Amino acid sequence: MKQGCSAAAGKFGISAFFPCYNDGGTIASMVALADLVLRQVAADYEIIVVDDGSSDHSREILKELERKYPRLRVILHEKNKGYGGALRSGFAACRQAWVFYTDGDFQYDVAELTVLLAGAAQGVDIVNGYKISRADPLHRKIIGRFYHHLMKALFHFHIRDVDCDFRLIRRRALDRITLEHDSGVICVEMVKKLQDSGCVFAEVPVHHFFRAYGHSQFFNLKRVAAVGVDIVKLWWKLVVRKGRARGGSPDVSAESR
Repeated sequence: MKQGCSAAAGKFGISAFFPCYNDGGTIASMVALADLVLRQVAADYEIIVVDDGSSDHSREILKELERKYPRLRVILHEKNKGYGGALRSGFAACRQAWVFYTDGDFQYDVAELTVLLAGAAQGVDIVNGYKISRADPLHRKIIGRFYHHLMKALFHFHIRDVDCDFRLIRRRALDRITLEHDSGVICVEMVKKLQDSGCVFAEVPVHHFFRAYGHSQFFNLKRVAAVGVDIVKLWWKLVVRKGRARGGSPDVSAESR
């Protein structure tokens, strides 16, 4: 993977975007820290929060934050659209040359945006974080490791951590692709489509922390089953059908052969 040490992205505008679903205990700290960091590293910036139908006090907090932070824009989903739906809304709203996003639960440190910026060398389109150590219960670590290896085998990923939602992406790279999924499978879809479009990835290590507020929406049987179905459909579309359209076997890039 291509690595760099230049904070090139800091010369341009940055859109920082956080999906929020019942993250009332963490979203204010994330917005405040993002504003502090972006004022120091970006030529211009905006902060966007997409509230995906929260039922806790997130919306009341976001209204107060809008009054305090003029660079903050809040997008409200009246009904929950799912993680993918929140990401799609956020990406569509971003206006700056670079897009930084991470989840609203504060399991990643927004201040480590500077680590992503250090990887944004000339020619790099996406700086992808990878977890130094996953701070989750043992069963989630095991499931996460299995998921990582399965996705890498199915989709021929070149990056080491597709499940790390701590990324810095050039706006023009996102403009090359069309995201379709509303579920959590959107991360697999996004990385696969960016990779296949010829984007250059860099990778940097970032810290991962225990969830301090709320709980994961993913780990229930119904949701896991739905994601499994979506993964199979996505694999069929982006790997099998694409490979057949090229007149060969399922799509495997030159780097994976």
